[in-house]
Amino acid sequence: NTTLTLQNNSSHIYYENLLLGVAQIRQLKVRNNTCSIYPYFRAFLQDCYGEYRYGAEDRSDFGLRNKSEWKYTSAPSLSPWYWGSTGLYSSGGYMFNLPKSKQESVEKLVFLRQNSWLTRGTRAVFIDFSTYNANVNLFCIIRLVVEFPATGGALTSSHIYSAKLLRYITYYDYFLASCEVTFCLFIITFIIHKAIKIVKLKKEYFRSAWNWLDLLLLVVSVLAIALNIYCTAAVSLLMEELLSNAHVYPDFYFLGSWQVLYNNIVAVNIFFAWIKILEYVQFNKSTRLPSILSRCAKDIIGFAIIFFIVFFAYAQLGYLIFGSQVEDFSTFQNCIFTQLRLVLGDFNFDTIEAANRVLGPIYFITFVFFVFFTLLNLFLAIINDTYSEVKADFEVLPSQELRIRDFFRRVSKQLSTYLIYFKIRGGILNYITHKDP
Repeated sequence: NTTLTLQNNSSHIYYENLLLGVAQIRQLKVRNNTCSIYPYFRAFLQDCYGEYRYGAEDRSDFGLRNKSEWKYTSAPSLSPWYWGSTGLYSSGGYMFNLPKSKQESVEKLVFLRQNSWLTRGTRAVFIDFSTYNANVNLFCIIRLVVEFPATGGALTSSHIYSAKLLRYITYYDYFLASCEVTFCLFIITFIIHKAIKIVKLKKEYFRSAWNWLDLLLLVVSVLAIALNIYCTAAVSLLMEELLSNAHVYPDFYFLGSWQVLYNNIVAVNIFFAWIKILEYVQFNKSTRLPSILSRCAKDIIGFAIIFFIVFFAYAQLGYLIFGSQVEDFSTFQNCIFTQLRLVLGDFNFDTIEAANRVLGPIYFITFVFFVFFTLLNLFLAIINDTYSEVKADFEVLPSQELRIRDFFRRVSKQLSTYLIYFKIRGGILNYITHKDP
């Protein structure tokens, strides 16, 4: 059935991207009287539609009440929510599928407009569809969003997933599958090794930060393996079902979001694996970063308290002064990131000055002086002083301390010795075997 569906489907985008099924349109609404009106204005305002939140969501039938676009449909339990520009939206709503024909789709949209499908309570409209490009074996899951904030107007955005849901097709894919199996076997061996070590050392094992990093790597790796197996199995089970009918909407957004989550877990795993390399760089005296950080930990904690007090004080000041006029200071979170960019030299002084010609320059000059010139240089002084102490301590160690180049030199000598030994041994055995009686 899947093969016939793909062959008979003539919906293509730019000739190369096959439209899977049809597109789906969905809206979320809020109920009337979901905000508070000041008593003096209640006589002038009869309706009040607040910002979107799950508790204020409207789930009652409306309009013609005869089809799915007029009736609320609950979301599946595992469907991800959408984090938009003005809110976090659920996966349910009032939804319908667009017909395959362009003319029928236009007539459908005109009919909904004439019957006021979009109302004052509408807070978000989602347009979902999926395509497949066989040239590169990639699925493209697309979501176009229009948000209607309580302040009025419309905000447009898009969310696009490019995912390789059919993972094992070419020989290279099967080579990667063999690497994944090898990785799973390595993780099982690593778990057994760590379990034996924990039983042997008990509480002593957890006193090392590197051991905690090993446990974190194990947890993230197991999550990645479990999610990979789940995504592969879900695609195999759902692919034929999703493509069985070319006139319904196939929900690939669920699979795409899980694939992106898997990619994020793998990225975190690789990051910590690279950090793990620092444990083996400790052969060298000049690269003992953990020793430096552990020695100056108390000084850094004291510095961090002072730094964040001053930093958040300026963030609150910027939010209250420029929040209503400058987008970079519109929220407290934006103020924090804006000040971090300012420390790195990325700032727009003209917008600050235009918002307040007196307090704007004062805010900018004092922030640069206290945070950039004073506090950051104090942090560098702490690190530099501790580095000098650690380096001086390691200079007085015995000269026989193992360095990384000595380590590799010793390993290479041992390997050479073993090779020479086996070569001589092989020659002797060969001579004895072929010697005339």
